[in-house]
Amino acid sequence: MDDKDLYDRGMAVRRSVLGDAHVDRSLERATDFDADFQEFITKTAWGQIWTRPGLDIRTRSMLTIAMLAALGKDGELKLHIRATRNTGVTRDEVKEILMQAAVYAGIPAANHAIALARAVYAEMDDEDARKG
Repeated sequence: MDDKDLYDRGMAVRRSVLGDAHVDRSLERATDFDADFQEFITKTAWGQIWTRPGLDIRTRSMLTIAMLAALGKDGELKLHIRATRNTGVTRDEVKEILMQAAVYAGIPAANHAIALARAVYAEMDDEDARKG
């Protein structure tokens, strides 16, 4: 598979998971400094890993949430919790993922992740209420 194919496959799954608006903003904000990074993550993370046949998107989403919570990667965790709208992961499943993380990654990490998830869900609920 050539770089163009990886990029195109990666962009398709990136958009399906994160949404067009987020991806468009990321690409529009790209500068000479970080444009190469945007291409790298699109080809590598999204094109090579998220498109592999061994796990479906929903499972990859759950694993990503667990790892980001364990590592304390707040911005990316919030992004991927918001992306559950597109991946089919439910709020109850996120709750269970974070309970699991509490045991294996530590209560402080999970406690922080739960607070972030609550804030993201509150934002999402507000957005939904405004849409009617």
